[in-house]
This record gives sequence, structure tokens and C-alpha cells, in this order.
Amino acid sequence: MNPATNIDRSVLRGMLIAVAAMIVLVSASNYLVQFPLSDWLTWGAITYPATFLVTDLTNRAYGPRRARQVVYIGFALAVICSLWLATPRIALASGSAFLVAQLLDVHVFDRLRGGRWWEAPLASSSIGSAVDTALFFTLAFAGTAVPFVTLALGDFAVKLALALLFLSPFRLLMAVVRPMGTARPS
Repeated sequence: MNPATNIDRSVLRGMLIAVAAMIVLVSASNYLVQFPLSDWLTWGAITYPATFLVTDLTNRAYGPRRARQVVYIGFALAVICSLWLATPRIALASGSAFLVAQLLDVHVFDRLRGGRWWEAPLASSSIGSAVDTALFFTLAFAGTAVPFVTLALGDFAVKLALALLFLSPFRLLMAVVRPMGTARPS
């Protein structure tokens, strides 16, 4: 088999896994955001932050161009699934916030990738989370009876906490998810 074909299949497999993860995480989060735990938190706050880990690992492994492709495909398919699982307003608000925040995450991660191992994932996830939270909760709930400001604050706090927590799996997966062209130790 041609070595170039192996690389292409490997990249395709990794990207398909990332897209599938995005669809599951975003769709589940859009369903779960409809169920508040309190005036400060919904169940969706617990699942959604993992999308930033998926984006950062994809960016590390395949670069910003492929990471953007995963974001675009994940966005389109997750919005379609979310229209079935959530209200149209939530699905569209989520899709808009997801697209802007994830593309920002890809950009920030790529700019910081040469620094200390934790800087790119922490900064990109934190900045992306701030934008995602502000856009989503405003678009989804402004003008409704939902206490969206307190939910947004609680959601953002959870996203920041999980951005810190996800540094451990990111670090552990760095040995497995290596940038393309980097040999794995035998």
C-alpha cells in the first residue's frame, strides 16, 4: 500500500472521529440545555466544553485547515440533529455560537501552538468559551423568561473549570495525537 494513502486514511479516520464527537456533544448539549439544574446552570454546561478539547486535539494533529473542516462539518450536522432534539431557536443559536467560537478557538490555538504545551489549549478554550457563552445565551434566551444572564455566568464558570480540567487529558493524549509529520517513538 502506498504510504501516502495510509496517511490519508489515517487523517480521514481521525477527522471522522472528531466530527462524530462534535455531533454527539453539540446535539446532546442542545437537548440538555433545556433542563436547568438551577438558575445558574443547565445540564448542557457539563457536556459542551468537551467540544473545545476535540477542536484542540484536531488542530494539534492535523493543523488549522483540517480543524476548520471538522468545525464546518460538525456545525452543519449538529444543527440538523439539534433541530430534532431542541427548539429551532436553541439549535440556531447554538450553531451560530459554535461556529464563531470554534473558529476563534482554531485561530488562537494555532497562533499559540509553539509555546508551552498548555498555553494553546487553555487560552483558545477560554477565549472560545467566552464568545460561545455570550452569543449562545443571548441568541437563545434574550427576551424570554429564562434567567439567561445567570445561566450564562454559571455556564462560563463551568467552561473555564473544564478548560483547566481538560488540560490533563490533552497532555496525556499529546503522545498519541502528534502533529502530522512527527514520528511516534517506537
